[in-house]
Amino acid sequence: MARLLYTVLLYLALPIILLRLWWRGRKAPAYRSRWRERLGFVTPCDNRPLWIHAVSVGETVAIAPLVELLLARRPDLPLLLTTTTPTGSARVSALFGDRVQHAYCPWDLPDALARFLHRTRPRGCIIVETELWPNLVQGCHAADVPVLLANARLSARSARGYKRFAALTKPMLQCLSQVVAQHQDDGARFVELGLPARQLRVSGSIKFDIETRPQWLEAGAQLRKCWGERPVLVAGSTHDGEDAALLRVLEQLRSEFPTLLLVLVPRHPERFESVYRLCLEAGWSVARHSGHGESASQAGAVDVYLGDTMGELMGFYAAADIAFVGGSLVPRGGHNPLEPAALGKPVLMGQQVFNFQAICDALDNAGGLIRVADETALARVVRELLADPLQCQQQGAAAQAFVAQNRGALERLYQQVEETLLRP
Repeated sequence: MARLLYTVLLYLALPIILLRLWWRGRKAPAYRSRWRERLGFVTPCDNRPLWIHAVSVGETVAIAPLVELLLARRPDLPLLLTTTTPTGSARVSALFGDRVQHAYCPWDLPDALARFLHRTRPRGCIIVETELWPNLVQGCHAADVPVLLANARLSARSARGYKRFAALTKPMLQCLSQVVAQHQDDGARFVELGLPARQLRVSGSIKFDIETRPQWLEAGAQLRKCWGERPVLVAGSTHDGEDAALLRVLEQLRSEFPTLLLVLVPRHPERFESVYRLCLEAGWSVARHSGHGESASQAGAVDVYLGDTMGELMGFYAAADIAFVGGSLVPRGGHNPLEPAALGKPVLMGQQVFNFQAICDALDNAGGLIRVADETALARVVRELLADPLQCQQQGAAAQAFVAQNRGALERLYQQVEETLLRP
């Protein structure tokens, strides 16, 4: 009954959902393309692919090591990757080209999902992290498509939200074939919400299995050559409210570190232009990585460098002296601190890290992360690190060692995928 009511309400909301898609297309036109795929009208597949669903950029990057492993070990296995955002779609294309198929995941409507499953005939489904939808899971279960939730995480805050809708949550979790959780605490929350304990495995986070790519280091070296000999604070994956705070941090530090360069890399491309205007209105000179506006070639003489392109964050982190990971000074839950940590950078974050709580706690204990309460504390910590290069180097080394010590989850996840989804 609960799922029936949920479905009726979702159908009633469909005109609003379509209108919202059109509205988002005003700033990001890609939202208006291929919209029929969101209703299940995808290109038919005749090769029974393994379906992997990653919501957007973060989930796509997180699952990329598993995709590469599958491509290497099972070259005969077709892969279908779905996302819900155009930026996720672009990331799939950039990472894998034509080695995988891509489609937008249909909305959680029974007829759209039935159409999608009929056209794609997947042999199994991997859902990345926590993108659980009642009709999607139930539709796969009814069609005998096993579902594995990979690299699963569930914060205490999210668990409370799911608990409020227990009539929907418990039956959905019971339809999952396997949950491979990042941490024991994540797994315990899934079980508390109704997942049968026998369907739970804890593997650690595959984010630890990040490999430092030569192209990231090369990109970082090129940026440093462009910027010259000056201290660099890179703020990655920033959200609304954080960019202004970081500009105020820059203002506080400039008297002591007059050549300090702030690199802002907004999380969402639709914010590139507004962040650029924000910097100019605050009186700072700005260069854009895309080359729009003031030439990026003048970056050595500017106050702020705007990373207004997609897929190049690791190159910016590679060029940093200090890395701040966004989504953490505002209540967004934070983004992945292991990306700069793997590159040996000292990592700073705010207190809003509930999406990566266990990882942040462990990285903090290992000496690779400092969490700050507000922009004043952030300015103080950046000042201390810039004034003490040895401390800066030691914190970066501790962060990198922490990542290296925790690798191995990828292989454990791969074995679960083989056992749950790929056995004849």
